[in-house]
Amino acid sequence: MTRAGRVEFENDLGETVVYVRHPNGEGLVSPRAFVDASARIARTAYVEEGARVGARTSVGAGSWIDHDATVGEDVVVGTNVHVGRGSAIRDGAHVGAGSRLGRAVRVGREARVAPDSILADETVVRGHRVHRGDDFDVAA
Repeated sequence: MTRAGRVEFENDLGETVVYVRHPNGEGLVSPRAFVDASARIARTAYVEEGARVGARTSVGAGSWIDHDATVGEDVVVGTNVHVGRGSAIRDGAHVGAGSRLGRAVRVGREARVAPDSILADETVVRGHRVHRGDDFDVAA
């Protein structure tokens, strides 16, 4: 249901969840999240309660910034990415399309996460190069 700029859904627990459309990209943002006005949130992207998205950051279509996650300034979050609960992506980082970041993942300043990466809970990603692991990718 849409009412005066609000979009309401019923979650799996039968609770009503409310979002508002971000003016830059029209993505869905919880009223209890903070998204900088200069950030772009694609129309089919979600930013959950307690999350923060910094200036000049782009969140791609189909992406989901989970509860209490922090995405810094000048970050690119590709399409169809899940940033797990409590994760933090530092300024200038890039998360490739289709990636899945578990709970409390830390992506360092200007680090790169390859497309379709799966990062386990509490993984720390540093540096500028990305190498492939068996179960997840981390920057070297």
